[in-house]
This record gives sequence, structure tokens and C-alpha cells, in this order.
Amino acid sequence: MSEFEIAVGSADDVQRMAQWAGDEGWNPGKTDAYAFFAAVPGGFLMAGLDARPVTCISVVKYGQGFGFLGFYIARPPVRGKGYGIKNWQAGMARLAGRNVGLDGVVAQQANYRKSGFRNAWNNIRYEGAAFEAKTPADVNLFDARSISFDQLAAYDRRFFPEARDSFLASWISLTERASMVAMRDGKIVGFAVIRACQAASRVGPLFADSADIAAALVSELAIVTRATAVAIDIPDINKPAVALAEKAGLKPSFETARMYTAANPDIDYAGLYGVTSLELG
Repeated sequence: MSEFEIAVGSADDVQRMAQWAGDEGWNPGKTDAYAFFAAVPGGFLMAGLDARPVTCISVVKYGQGFGFLGFYIARPPVRGKGYGIKNWQAGMARLAGRNVGLDGVVAQQANYRKSGFRNAWNNIRYEGAAFEAKTPADVNLFDARSISFDQLAAYDRRFFPEARDSFLASWISLTERASMVAMRDGKIVGFAVIRACQAASRVGPLFADSADIAAALVSELAIVTRATAVAIDIPDINKPAVALAEKAGLKPSFETARMYTAANPDIDYAGLYGVTSLELG
């Protein structure tokens, strides 16, 4: 009989997960896996069949009560044979007792609902040519790495259910990306990161106190990195964010559903113009 084994993934395994995500057409960032592994080294499960990797999942714990599930992939040769669900069950067991979130592709959403998840909103990936936007007169833009990390982490916490300092520190400082904050009167009123991907450069997070600030951040980040095309995963519950994308000429190219096992977290949805990632939330 074939031997199936689930184990905590190595740093190389997380790189493999990112490659598999690319094969699925999810357009991961070129250096995302480094931030993922640094955030929670034990949060990734890789399953092998006769010592050959075949399925993966990420199950990342944040704080005491939240978890995020992603990278749920079974390689094409083993799909429909029950190996993926075994890895899913092992992952969910590690997140027992927490409100668990995920961004589910359309094909899997019915299965997620059967596992106790419910739809909160849809993330629509808007994609297209980089655009220009003016920065509001009373706002200044700065490299996020030049700002007090405590201040940056506090602003990020407005838009995410728990603190994620280790992840955030890596996310803003890796290669092949740029991060920027918008400041008004000494306070952060916007934060965004752009990173190089297999296709269009993805912007995430995109947090802002207003649509014009969000647009200015995307515009300036594209200029700094010389990105010719951008993609933003926008929650469809944020109507100003959708309007911003449409006005900029970006078009829907991909869709997921944000789903939770319990109530929607208490965060600033009005300022959530783009989610950080589909793998770690």
C-alpha cells in the first residue's frame, strides 16, 4: 500500500507551496513565501505520498482566538482521491477553538460551507495598467520602513483581527517590493505594499482613510517600482474601493470568497481597500 504522511513543512516546502499556487494561476508574489515562513514557521503542512509531496495547506494562528487557512492545494494527479481532505482535517485540528478565516476559490466554496464556513464578502481581483493619481495636498507619502514600527503595527491592527508583527516586519522589508504610508499631521492615514509577482504586481495590503489616499498610494508605489500593471484584491463590501478600481480602468480578473467559521471580526471595513494576501489573510 502507498504510504501517506503529513508533516510540518520546511522553508523549502513553503517555497514549493508558492510554486504550486503559481501553477493554479493565483499569481503569488515572488518573495511572499519568505514572509510567510518567517511569520509562523510551524504553520504549514505538507503531505507526501510515498515521500513525494502531493498536498499542502497553511494554518496560521494569530493571537489567542483567530486563525487563517490558505494554500489548500492537492496536485492534479491525486485530486479526488481523499488525500487533500486528510491534510485539511489535520490543519483544521490545529486551529480548533478559533475563528478561522479563508479566501476560497469559487470551485471550493460549497465544500467550505459544508465544513462550517460562511460567506462574509467576496474579494474581486481588479487588474490592469498602472495609473496615476494625485496625492491630497495635506498628505505626505513615506517609505513604510522609515516609520516607527509600533506606529505602523498599530495602524495595521485596525484592519486585521489580531496583531501580526512578525509577518508585518518581513512583509514590508523583503526584496522585489516597496511599502509606503500616507501621513497627515503626524498620523498614518494609509498603508500599502506592492510586490513583484509572476504577472501583474499585486498591491496588498491597501488600507486608507479615504479613496483618494488609497489611489495615491497605488500610483506612487507603481512609479517607485516601475510596475506597468497592478492587481488589487478588493472586498466587494467596500463600494468606494470598487469605484476607485473601476475609475482607474482596472478590470475583474479573479474572485474568492472571504469566509469565517464564526462572526466577522471587528475591524475597520471602510478603510479596507485591498486585502494583504489570500494565503495568510
